[in-house]
Amino acid sequence: MKKILISVLSIMVTGVVAANPMFMDGHENSVTMTIGAGTGSGSLLKLVYPGEWEFVPMTMIMGTYSQPMTIFKIPARMNLNIIQNIAYHSKHGLSFFGLGLSWDVVAFDWHGWYVGGGLGPYYRNNYDRWVSSRLVFGEKFFIGKNITDDLRLEFFTLHFSNGDFTETNLGFNFTGLSVNYSF
Repeated sequence: MKKILISVLSIMVTGVVAANPMFMDGHENSVTMTIGAGTGSGSLLKLVYPGEWEFVPMTMIMGTYSQPMTIFKIPARMNLNIIQNIAYHSKHGLSFFGLGLSWDVVAFDWHGWYVGGGLGPYYRNNYDRWVSSRLVFGEKFFIGKNITDDLRLEFFTLHFSNGDFTETNLGFNFTGLSVNYSF
């Protein structure tokens, strides 16, 4: 354990930064198109436990502009997100449009595959029976694969809630695919 701690601290102190697998060499910008299906309301557990998913008639579409960065010398990206959720057959209006900022970090990178997570605040144009606030926080888990130097695909799960700032906070959960182009 002592050797692992010393290795991690030495990497942080010496400034060794791994290449960012979400951008590849020389790319400073990326655009992403994301589509996802609703996996029901509920807790953050739905991010990592598909056994809890209950697909509901919702489609989430998100466009993202990103730039590379590091967080404690870990490859990361900062994102500007525009999101539209479309809920079908809902009597109480679960559809929303929103804008958000988020930061994603890569926890693991191996031969073109990477795994990471993200977090950020979003502002929605309305509130509903699942989350009774306009401000929500998005938490994301993703697995990505570099297809070419410019193109990558990511499978993701995403959770929106307001952190129990209001009494009604059932949350929104989604899973889907993202196509990312770096330039």
